Amino acid sequence: MILSGRAIKAKLGKQIIIDPFREEQLNPNSYNLRLHHELLVYEEPVLDMKRPNPFRQLTIPPEGLVLETGRLYLGRTLEYTETDGYVPMLEGRSSVGRLGLFIHVTAGFGDVGFKGYWTLEIFCIQPIRIYAGVSICQIYYHTIEGDYDRYCSGKYQNNRGIQPSLLYRDFSTGDEE
Repeated sequence: MILSGRAIKAKLGKQIIIDPFREEQLNPNSYNLRLHHELLVYEEPVLDMKRPNPFRQLTIPPEGLVLETGRLYLGRTLEYTETDGYVPMLEGRSSVGRLGLFIHVTAGFGDVGFKGYWTLEIFCIQPIRIYAGVSICQIYYHTIEGDYDRYCSGKYQNNRGIQPSLLYRDFSTGDEE
């Protein structure tokens, strides 16, 4: 079951934290999250799963930034979130998708207990000018059934900024499957 907007609001400060929270971003069954002004782009054309990949930071200027096709941009939400007792999910807004802009490749599924900013895996079908502060995606919450363990991974929990892939850590610990 998905929480309604009223239920999200009622659970704020308890099982759901959204900071900052703005009433105008609350929807009937989700909450709009905004794009931060920083992006990361990988510097090499071939990425390697077994090692850290070099990247550089971009800043979205007030006049916007044109994204190129065929390039992955990592961004983050302006809002910090925490969730306990619900499964947070992230999806692009339909208005953004109708412009050919995708905000996640595969990582729209969150874990119970996640705390941090959401890293966005942004790519576009055709060049598009983006702006910092735009409502780019929405978070919604599923109920969870049964006993559960809270997310406590050292990779992405309590992040303070954009998180490039840390998959290489799985190889060094022998956790690869």
